Amino acid sequence: MFEYLRKIFTPQQNSDSNNFQKSDSTSENNKVEIAACALFIEMAKADGEFSNDERELVISEMQDTFNLDKECVAELMLLAEQGIKESVSLYEFTGVINKYFSQEQKIELVENLWKLIYKDEKLSTYEDHLIKRIASTMNIEHKQIINAKLWVKQQLGL
Repeated sequence: MFEYLRKIFTPQQNSDSNNFQKSDSTSENNKVEIAACALFIEMAKADGEFSNDERELVISEMQDTFNLDKECVAELMLLAEQGIKESVSLYEFTGVINKYFSQEQKIELVENLWKLIYKDEKLSTYEDHLIKRIASTMNIEHKQIINAKLWVKQQLGL
């Protein structure tokens, strides 16, 4: 695991500039994956319970979003959990998302976070507060947050 972390956060300097760019791009992708996964884990834990259903949804979202296999997602989740422990604020993760995601991708991320919230078919005040904080730090308007919530509830039949 620590070898993977070292690769992510230490740019490779090769004599071939193309190799440097590929390595740098891979490192940036890994930072985005970790940031997104960390937001999902934080949301899953917001109500005090990280259920197996929520864990499976996080795994599925990471596989679908980043085209990863289950083994990579398991490692990604460990790295994200470590990142959460070492982080000072959510902005460490949302800042990465802001840098690399389009506005549409950020709204889709919020929709997927709403799906995670409603996995247990209820909304706690902690979850509600956290998703609004996350979305506002990603420059998503309150109206868009509510529209995403209503869309997800409709999709889930709630």
